[in-house]
Amino acid sequence: MNEQVSDSRVVEAALFSAGRPLTINEIKDATGLSENVIADSLEKLITEYNERDTALEVSKAGEKYVMQVKTGFAKHVVSLAPKEIPDRLLKTLALIGYHQPVKQVDLMRMLGAKVYEHVHELNEIGLVHAKKDGRTKILTTTKRFPEYFGINTADRKKISEWLAKKAGVKMKL
Repeated sequence: MNEQVSDSRVVEAALFSAGRPLTINEIKDATGLSENVIADSLEKLITEYNERDTALEVSKAGEKYVMQVKTGFAKHVVSLAPKEIPDRLLKTLALIGYHQPVKQVDLMRMLGAKVYEHVHELNEIGLVHAKKDGRTKILTTTKRFPEYFGINTADRKKISEWLAKKAGVKMKL
């Protein structure tokens, strides 16, 4: 059986197999396809998944592309997904994302001394950047943050708006 394999299906297989957001270059390195072919295939896949009655989607997250469960279905299967970020770190991460740039000392006043350990772990995971500022640190999210959560922007204000919407709170002015 000699099956003709389309470029779009190869890109789809790469996204599925990775289980994480991929750049066009990462797909290129894995598949040997050209950047133009990959870009065209990604656009086709995004359209195709949007038009199909399926629980999955292909979407752009920052400069990367990902195959993931659509938001409306995620709550039904979240317990099956592997957790990269421990639950105890999520509140700290969300507050950093919402208030960024935020001084670590201000975050400590909100959450207590556990913040120091949390920031260290979030920095190791690659989701938070901590820059020394006198006796404290200025905390911001990294490029990996919007990619991890499927947010299609790296703009800090838009990330805050996205988090506020997810949490059902009004934006600070």
